[in-house]
Amino acid sequence: MITPVHHFRNIERNPEYLLPEKCFPPPPRNTVERMWFIKDGCGIACAVVTWFLVMYAEFVVLFIILLPSRDLIYCVINGTLFNVLAFLALASHSRAMLTDPGAVPKGNATKEFIESLQLKPGQVVYKCPKCCSIKPDRAHHCSVCKRCIRKMDHHCPWVNNCVGESNQKYFVLFTMYIALISLHALIMVGFHFLYCFEEDWTKCSSFSPPTTVILLILLSFEGLLFLIFTAVMFGTQVHSICTDETGIERLKNESPTWEKMSSWESIKLAFGGSFSPCWFNPFSSPRDRRMSYSTEITVLDVVAEEASEPITISTDSAEVLEA
Repeated sequence: MITPVHHFRNIERNPEYLLPEKCFPPPPRNTVERMWFIKDGCGIACAVVTWFLVMYAEFVVLFIILLPSRDLIYCVINGTLFNVLAFLALASHSRAMLTDPGAVPKGNATKEFIESLQLKPGQVVYKCPKCCSIKPDRAHHCSVCKRCIRKMDHHCPWVNNCVGESNQKYFVLFTMYIALISLHALIMVGFHFLYCFEEDWTKCSSFSPPTTVILLILLSFEGLLFLIFTAVMFGTQVHSICTDETGIERLKNESPTWEKMSSWESIKLAFGGSFSPCWFNPFSSPRDRRMSYSTEITVLDVVAEEASEPITISTDSAEVLEA
């Protein structure tokens, strides 16, 4: 389906680097190559650090706080709650990292594909000169992923991936669960310090008192830092979803060319349907977000004196049109 949108553009004739004959689709990939994973050193390092910090918190909570406790009910309840939240956080992180965020087919700006759109005189479509793709409305190019991403919010090194229309749910869940386990860890650390002050320090941990204090202080700093960071990220993501405006669109102060949805409809679209426990399940895919790429091509009706012949391609950055 082609969506008409009216814009005024300056027209430059025959830009050589935009010729569709120079675009070629990538060769077919095997099963391993089709798996979505960004090979970025910084992103991979940040993802490993994320898992390490969660494992460190798991170690301190289990071996410093819970196991030495004499209250079995306290240990079972808090241990179960913390481990469930940590598992959901890491599962959400994995889904956010390994899910295609909404990448536009690469190299599809070929002459054959453009002709198949059956453009009328005065109509154009956007083309990304970096990945040679026909860009849907609200798509932006990521220099790290080297792809155009539909409804790209930002590139997050902590999940080594872009946050886009297909994995935003997992990123929101990741920030929410990390914030919850950080808050839970801080509460348990506070109670454990009180317990150790009242009792003998040698009885409140299987480690020496100096080691226990150092481990608890480090966990406190980690919990406080990540609680603030992920709570802010969670808030900004929910705000972006409710306002139907991505972080890039807000940063660039782009005027909306799309019909904005209500906050509730936008939330349902992001999480996949009406409210249900599946919203909080990182293994449940937001199926409603998966739309055919062919239905997302945006065609602009160009208003210009020279635009009397079919115009096929424009660039998002240089605002150039090819006649």
